Amino acid sequence: MTSDATAAPSQEEGAAPHDRAADRSADERRRARRSRRYRWDVKWSPYAFIAPFFLFFVAFGLFPLLYTGWASLHRVELGAPTDMEWVGLRNFSRLLDDEFFWNALRNTFTIGLLSTVPQLLMALGLAHLLNYRLRGSMFFRVAILTPYATSVAAATLVFVLMFSRTDHGMINWALGLVGVDAVDWQNGDWTAQFAVSSIVIWRWTGYNALIYLAAMQAIPHDLYESAALDGASRWQQFRHVTIPSLRPTILFTCVVSTIGATQLFGEPLLFSQGASPTGGSDHQFQTLGLYLYEQGWFNQHLGRSSAIAWTMFLILVLIGLVNWVISRRIRKSA
Repeated sequence: MTSDATAAPSQEEGAAPHDRAADRSADERRRARRSRRYRWDVKWSPYAFIAPFFLFFVAFGLFPLLYTGWASLHRVELGAPTDMEWVGLRNFSRLLDDEFFWNALRNTFTIGLLSTVPQLLMALGLAHLLNYRLRGSMFFRVAILTPYATSVAAATLVFVLMFSRTDHGMINWALGLVGVDAVDWQNGDWTAQFAVSSIVIWRWTGYNALIYLAAMQAIPHDLYESAALDGASRWQQFRHVTIPSLRPTILFTCVVSTIGATQLFGEPLLFSQGASPTGGSDHQFQTLGLYLYEQGWFNQHLGRSSAIAWTMFLILVLIGLVNWVISRRIRKSA
């Protein structure tokens, strides 16, 4: 009895170190797994977070772009989009001989110029006024952004009524008060382009003004104080302090506005009678976007419309390269 009793504790004492070693080994394995999961999480989680953007970009951006480029090298009709006949660069060479393409390109340039220059000048002036400590400044900042939040269709239909040739048109009514005859805004060349440009100016001036305002508020006040001590007036401070400091922002808004003008579509489409893609009876305000729409969905030439789309894309790439060159020169001069 005594020998058995003394043997049992010795067995228990011998088993305890083994169990403790097994527990330590299990804890080390769990820590190793947690450490491995942590390393995987740190390494791969950022890719998982940005993966949805790239998936959507590939599905709705890159693939349509590449497929459009492939279609531009074929003769393909809207009624049979899978029946493609290889024509090489024929669709692009036809654009060079197409007077309607050059007319659309010219209209896109003039409408872009008529809308971008006044738009950015007005936005710069509004931002300069809002940069002062005005009573109710938050209300004015929200108010100038309201046109940007307005639907393109709603805004364009209102402007159609304003530029109407009949007596109900507010613009012609105002011109009649000062003795000017009614203007046929939609059927004139420059008048129609000016009317379309006014819609773009109304919608985007406030948006650009807020961009300028944000850039102005980032300018150090020490520069203005130094200029004031040197006797500079408000106008001189604006010319010699504000404008040079806003050069990168002004370049950015010029590029973005130019890209927007190149892709102009909704305003000229809804401004024409019956939402026609011809851009007026004589194509007087047909833009590249409208010309693409007319070729692809009315004339059903998907190959030609794809060539127009890629031509617009190459124009935007050229604009981006010009922006890059000018930005480098600005940084070097600074």
